[in-house]
Amino acid sequence: MLFSGNLQIKGTMRTGAPLSEFTSLMNERIPALMKQYRIPGCNIALVKDNEVVLLEAYGYADVASGTTLMVNTPMSVQSITKSVTAWGVMRLVEKGLIDLDAPVSQYLKSWEFPQSGYPTEKITTRQLLSHTSGMPLGDFTNIYSPGEAMPSNRDVMSGEAVLLFEPGTGFSYSNTGYNLLEILIEDVTGRDFSEYIRTEVLLPLGMESAFFDIVAAAKPYPPTGYNLRGEPVPVYLYPSKASGGLFATACDIARFAAAGMRENSVLSGDSIRQMYAPQSHKIGFYGLVFEAYGFGHYIEKLPNGALSVSHGGQGNGIMTHLQAVPETGDAIVILTNSQRSWPFIARVLSDWAQWRGFPSVGMGRIIWGQYGICVVIGVLISASILVILRLALSLYQKTRTRFRLLRVITATILLGVLIWCICQKYLFITSVFPVLSVWLGGAALVFSLVLLLSVAIPTWPRKNSRL
Repeated sequence: MLFSGNLQIKGTMRTGAPLSEFTSLMNERIPALMKQYRIPGCNIALVKDNEVVLLEAYGYADVASGTTLMVNTPMSVQSITKSVTAWGVMRLVEKGLIDLDAPVSQYLKSWEFPQSGYPTEKITTRQLLSHTSGMPLGDFTNIYSPGEAMPSNRDVMSGEAVLLFEPGTGFSYSNTGYNLLEILIEDVTGRDFSEYIRTEVLLPLGMESAFFDIVAAAKPYPPTGYNLRGEPVPVYLYPSKASGGLFATACDIARFAAAGMRENSVLSGDSIRQMYAPQSHKIGFYGLVFEAYGFGHYIEKLPNGALSVSHGGQGNGIMTHLQAVPETGDAIVILTNSQRSWPFIARVLSDWAQWRGFPSVGMGRIIWGQYGICVVIGVLISASILVILRLALSLYQKTRTRFRLLRVITATILLGVLIWCICQKYLFITSVFPVLSVWLGGAALVFSLVLLLSVAIPTWPRKNSRL
């Protein structure tokens, strides 16, 4: 019923409809999608003609207490923080304090790179901003409760900042690289990273509710997160801030997006265009959705030829997304307190893109991915039924089942893959397709067991066989 309802709403999403009509449709569609994907809370902000025109809150900040999520509730934006950090770095570039292509080591006064098999002296600020420095992803499970003692960013980087490959030779998404930019900013300015970003970027752009350090008595308090299993995840902090430590309202992030599409007091148009210019086109599996990465932004060309920049964020119990089209002055911000939100975000983005006439964005391909997984699930279920029918027929006719070794090998491989998936702390396909991945795993398990059953049941020599 939900699915057919969604299709009906989708069919009435008129390109260029008045904002009130789009809002009404979203107020009907979003709660239905949240129920479908079991997402407790969501905040949405829209920018149109370079102005914030809509703020909406849905659901709960905390399910157990029944606390309602409000439009002024600050939320962890996770890796959208990288876009903000890039602005902070480019401000130093404009002031002549940093050269993008100079060795970053010449600016680091309070910290040194750990031993590595590759030359760290070749790492530049440009590479750190564009994820081409060779730095690792980093440990994003290293989290702490507000007020809990935790290591410094420098201590964490001394353990994590070990190069995986030669700087400048490839793309590898890296939280570590951005957390090195945190040290860079502090050493160049002599100021705390949080204080620098707040005074030089956040406040000038009107992001007055954004912060890095949580005050326990703050009202409203950031919402509880909910992981892939729907379990509550209390509010937490990272030892490093620059890659994913920002808390902000949807309005804050919308104002940030709008600032990147018009004149502002923080960065020149040339610096913004430089951030939105592709630095790497070969971006791995991210290339399934985006075309390139610039400085703190993913980049894609929409079907109508317009440039679009975006960044998502994901942490334990949190998922967020920011998408902007500078040429038209449009942007959308989606903040959720659930790690099950990628299909939800993809559908909301697709509706927004249809409304604004783009007519689609790269994240919408997640929907096609859902259809593809549904086909695979259908094939596995159909194959299981076919094997069972053939097995029943062989028992009735007392004939030997064929390809026994191939069935054992296929079942063993599938079970091995399933066991490996279960043992992983984080699995990309589970994160992107939280509902369908369970069905896919179940269908693969059933197919494997059916194959083994078809081999294990005693067989008889074929009729008219000399064996």
